[in-house]
Amino acid sequence: MNFTIKNSLISVTGSYITTDVQIIDGKIAAIAPNLEIIGTVINGENKLLLPGFFNAHTHSSEMWQRGVIPPLPLELWLAHLYDFTPLDTEQVYLSALGTAVETLLSGGTSVVDHLVLIPGQELETIATVVRAYQRVGIRAFIAPLIQDESLSAGIPNGESQPDHELYFRSTGETLAIIEAAVKQFHQPEKGINILVAPTGIQLCSDDLFRGCIELSNKYNLCRHAHLLETKAQEKLAEEKYGCTAVKHLQKLGFLNSCTTLAHCVWLNESDINILAQTKSTVVHNPLSNLRLGSGIAPIIKYIQAGVNVTFGCDGASSNDSQDLLEAIKIGSILHNITEPDYQHWITPLQAVEMASLGGAKGLNVENLLGSITVGKQADLVLYDLNNLSLLPCTDPIGLLVLGRPVNVVHSAWVNGKQIINNGKITTINVDELQQELLNRSHWETPSQSTNVVKLAPHYRQVMGLD
Repeated sequence: MNFTIKNSLISVTGSYITTDVQIIDGKIAAIAPNLEIIGTVINGENKLLLPGFFNAHTHSSEMWQRGVIPPLPLELWLAHLYDFTPLDTEQVYLSALGTAVETLLSGGTSVVDHLVLIPGQELETIATVVRAYQRVGIRAFIAPLIQDESLSAGIPNGESQPDHELYFRSTGETLAIIEAAVKQFHQPEKGINILVAPTGIQLCSDDLFRGCIELSNKYNLCRHAHLLETKAQEKLAEEKYGCTAVKHLQKLGFLNSCTTLAHCVWLNESDINILAQTKSTVVHNPLSNLRLGSGIAPIIKYIQAGVNVTFGCDGASSNDSQDLLEAIKIGSILHNITEPDYQHWITPLQAVEMASLGGAKGLNVENLLGSITVGKQADLVLYDLNNLSLLPCTDPIGLLVLGRPVNVVHSAWVNGKQIINNGKITTINVDELQQELLNRSHWETPSQSTNVVKLAPHYRQVMGLD
């Protein structure tokens, strides 16, 4: 776990320097030119060294449905997703491996997995992804996705008063599962963190949120949820609470400096100020927001208000990719059309800092991760600037963020352990993973969803589409 990176480029105060970085016992020990060589020598010449990024919101098991769900808004997209046969744990394992590999190969060394649980096998599901992430070596923040209301409850009532089916598992049973998971799997020192993660206001009762707050306080856990991803959720919050979802979550006490909130598309000025005051973090998922027609989150407004923002890929059937560099690019330049003053546009350097230190802040690990700083853990990525997609030589970070970099990660380390060497994952056989994914799937075209047929008329009516 001791090594010295010689003559790599790093970004310092808006410029670049060529320097050495020394890693001892998994931590950054020194940064300076001409350092004494400790351990293995890594040639950093014509390479850019950056802190590892955070894939701060995804759903790994959605990999099995990617590319096959037709263009639909979130509420109907979810209905289509529900049509698929529940996954087995072997599928969960393989898709977690795939999510980790794709994240690492696009610059991410940490992943927040808002994990869909197999009914009746909830702890086994969590154990399966823990095993997968530990095998690959990525740092994992596992956020078991929980709810206590049925799917139809996520659509506004409008003028009707539909009867919603009771959810199959009680609120108390759900919270007990999460507490058991925390006791069994929460081991930050081993790179595995458990988060409390209600899916969002659309499918969760106040009792579930309160229970998550209690667990978070009891075990010092971070919190994660979807928030106002769609216009329908904005309408639903007004129906349920008589105020915005943000205001309601603030009243409950769910928002704090350890809370990350995925999407945040439909917030007003008051909501934005609340996020700033509570030091909550927004996870920007630009590709799924576009794919599902959810809208464009007002990210520049968040930044101007002092809200911490980072990036996520979202699940691999709402994106349908786990290419973190792609999400960072789109999530940066998308806002050039929402903000007329170009002086407020997101720069490539700012985007990199959002993806690294921004992610670390949201998960309360900014003292350990997120920057190339002496004393921090060595979650690092070395990019090959000889790669054709990063040439000719101009601004390395500009090329990385604004270009279309392909196979540019030369090396990556998590806690000082090398996970990628010369562009290849070192911890698992990726060829075997590809063959397993191929063997357990088949080519298909989008089919009609019975759940969508059932829910679409009401959705269209309340959203004013008919």
